[in-house]
Amino acid sequence: MLSGFHHVAIICSDYPTSKAFYTDVLGFRILDENYRAARNSYKCDIALPDGSQIELFSFPGAPERPSRPEAQGLRHLAFKVSNIEDVIAHLANHQVACEPIRTDPYTNKRFTFFQDPDGLPLELYEQ
Repeated sequence: MLSGFHHVAIICSDYPTSKAFYTDVLGFRILDENYRAARNSYKCDIALPDGSQIELFSFPGAPERPSRPEAQGLRHLAFKVSNIEDVIAHLANHQVACEPIRTDPYTNKRFTFFQDPDGLPLELYEQ
């Protein structure tokens, strides 16, 4: 029936900054980008090599969403990585801070959290 996620949609406060973060820093590839004049809004479809996609939106005047303390709703978005230290070093080279690495007590997998330009909590989860 369901075979996986197609995309996650993110509304950002500063479209050029978020677009650069997700493409230049995290390595997503732009699939399609459109300006929607009726909404004064951009929609950019971006993807990782495995096909995972994010729809990145700009909506002028969109309200802020609380992320800390943790609010109800989507908690975070987690990315699979093969070497967590390499990705943390890459992020540090782009002035993106990560929390200390932790180990999931149930899976024994290592993970850490960082934030996008709007404070959206993102996770690195080592496979």
